[in-house]
Amino acid sequence: MSQWSQVQQLDIKFLEQVDHFYDDTFPMEVRHLLAQWIEGQDWDAASNNETMATILLQNLLIQLDEQLDRVSQEKNFLLRHNLKRIKQLLQGKYHGNPMHMAVVVSNFLREERRILAAASMPVQGPFEKSLQSSVVSERQRTVEHKVTAIKNSAQMTEQDVKYLEDLQDEFDFRYKTLQTREQGDKNNFLMKQEVYKLQEMLNALDHKRKEALSKMAQIVNESDALISGMLNEELLDWKRRQQIACIGGPLHGGLDQFQNWFTLLAESLFQERRQLDKLDELSNKVTYEGDPIPLQRPHLQERVDFLIYNLFRSSFIVEKQPCMPTHPQRPLVLKTGIQFTVKLRLLVKLPELNYQLRVKATIDKNASFTVSNRRFVLLGTHIKVMNMEESANGSLSLEYRHLQPKESKSNAGNKGNEGSHMVTEELHSITFETCFSLYGLTIDLETSSLPVVMISNVSQLPNAWASIIWYNLSTNDTQNLNFFSNPSAAPLSQLLEILSWQFSSYVGRGLNSDQLNMLAEKLMGVQVSYSDCQVSWGRFCKEHVPGKSFPFWAWLEAILDLIKKHLLPLWIEGYIMGFVSKDKERVLLKDKMPGTFLLRFSESNLGGITFTWVDHSENGEVRFHSVEPYNKGRLNALPFPDILRDYKVIEAESVPENPLKYLYPDIPKDKAFGKHYNSQPNEVSRPTEKGGKGYVPAVFIPISTIPPDESTCPCSPLDLLPMSPSVYAVLREHLSPTEIETAMSSPYAAE
Repeated sequence: MSQWSQVQQLDIKFLEQVDHFYDDTFPMEVRHLLAQWIEGQDWDAASNNETMATILLQNLLIQLDEQLDRVSQEKNFLLRHNLKRIKQLLQGKYHGNPMHMAVVVSNFLREERRILAAASMPVQGPFEKSLQSSVVSERQRTVEHKVTAIKNSAQMTEQDVKYLEDLQDEFDFRYKTLQTREQGDKNNFLMKQEVYKLQEMLNALDHKRKEALSKMAQIVNESDALISGMLNEELLDWKRRQQIACIGGPLHGGLDQFQNWFTLLAESLFQERRQLDKLDELSNKVTYEGDPIPLQRPHLQERVDFLIYNLFRSSFIVEKQPCMPTHPQRPLVLKTGIQFTVKLRLLVKLPELNYQLRVKATIDKNASFTVSNRRFVLLGTHIKVMNMEESANGSLSLEYRHLQPKESKSNAGNKGNEGSHMVTEELHSITFETCFSLYGLTIDLETSSLPVVMISNVSQLPNAWASIIWYNLSTNDTQNLNFFSNPSAAPLSQLLEILSWQFSSYVGRGLNSDQLNMLAEKLMGVQVSYSDCQVSWGRFCKEHVPGKSFPFWAWLEAILDLIKKHLLPLWIEGYIMGFVSKDKERVLLKDKMPGTFLLRFSESNLGGITFTWVDHSENGEVRFHSVEPYNKGRLNALPFPDILRDYKVIEAESVPENPLKYLYPDIPKDKAFGKHYNSQPNEVSRPTEKGGKGYVPAVFIPISTIPPDESTCPCSPLDLLPMSPSVYAVLREHLSPTEIETAMSSPYAAE
């Protein structure tokens, strides 16, 4: 079943997450219509190869043309219209930057895998439960209700001011008419009635002015309470969800909802401001002793302006945090000399602001707040203009795509501070500033990215990413650049959840409870309960695992890299148990059929995978056999599924055979791995024809020997040696197993 077919079968709460990230950057219609073709392309490789990305873009447009021909024949006018629009959009957006499209599609496919992985996990962790709190949903409904009520009240007050203006115009007309009468006329009965009527109108005018000001004050009070209370809490929660999403957590959405709230509030406050100006105008035309407008309006005006300032300042956010396109799963880690992207958004969407906001990006603006002695500058276009996106929500935003950090020359000879901090523990911040004028108000805006780690060599990336994980796990303070001066410990339960997210976001499948328990044991040692455990930063990333020469994170990161490069399909399909101790391994295998094996990651080697199988001796004794771990170097020579298929063991005087029969618990090996075999099985019979240029084709045959007197001793496989099938057949016919092992110590390439 295709990945897209699996996505469509998800529950509605997961489908909503998918809906959040598909937009006009890559419309969902394209994903749906070209699902099989899209999943068959290597978008990860294309994101780092411009030629490959260009070819993929061209092929994508060809695929869309074929779809256009099909829907034209079916006379589906609406779909044809949409596809033509989508094709034009993609051409315009990616024609000059096809690698960006490859990054976008790669990210979307990865997010789908992460959501599929999350949907398959039976238990939510503490973080995910907190992010889906029913209290948050109830608060959102309350905010929605209050924003709507404020907007309605502002519109009703608009009508009140209009009525007040009409009443004042009538009063003013009648008063001026009375003033033109002759003095004698003013003493008659009708004139006295007119004066009395004017007095009543003035009383009504005064009442209406006070009523309008009172309603305005109530709107200001409600807006103030909403902005400083629930709306601010909602925004803080969104920023916290963004932090968690940066380190692999569930996708965060809701900005369109925020945009609606912020825009309606801004419109209501500007409406109030216009109404106050109108009242001032009315007061200048007609005033009297005790007139409430000059007494109350200035204070209300000041409060409205203050709320507008605060609303705009809160609405200026970093929608997508800094990220190198070459490492989309590692946001907030930036390498000198490598471009990164970052996207800003103003949640107040007013047409008057389109193309008015010029935003300037700087780094280390507040250098005194960081422990680093290194200073950086930004190369590339660091001043850009915000504009309305051509999308359904039409957000006011801008995206930097060509910023590039460079270490300042003033740092020459200064390789960081002299304290205990590593370069990968130094935090920096990218700041964005703009200023604009609107309706007589001049507003300065500033926002900053989450702290970033600057590296100069890709070898620093794993430790830099560990710092990003730890920071965003441990604090909701978005600007604590001194965090690693005294990093706080993290609850083990939350850390394990984050580690599971590393696997779901980076390699498409998270960790189950058994795998997480093994990691807990690795971090904290064997304990009865891990519920109250706290993990220090040192134990996670800096201190060596007991009895090993590397820290916990280095071990885990090497496994992630191994899966990504060599084991991805097997991991996603759940065939690699991976995290299981040797003791647990034996408990699982001891009652299984001979030839049952499981795959686990090495605990003593960085980035190694091994397999262990069970069999029985002649007297019925259970025996376990493990091979020396395969690392990246060895897996470069032969794919792991082929190793499992062709693996041979020489035991005593027997013929070499493959001992691997069933993947734990009882899956026939070929059923599990058959579709992943990359070549024909390596036969050991004598070939009938020679290869090209007189050479016999070389094959790689992984072989182990089992000492007859050490049945439970781990096997140590020989390196994958190139040997012709005919040479191997001759060895089998004429040499003993010991002599075969000696003969295999030298490579053979031809007869």
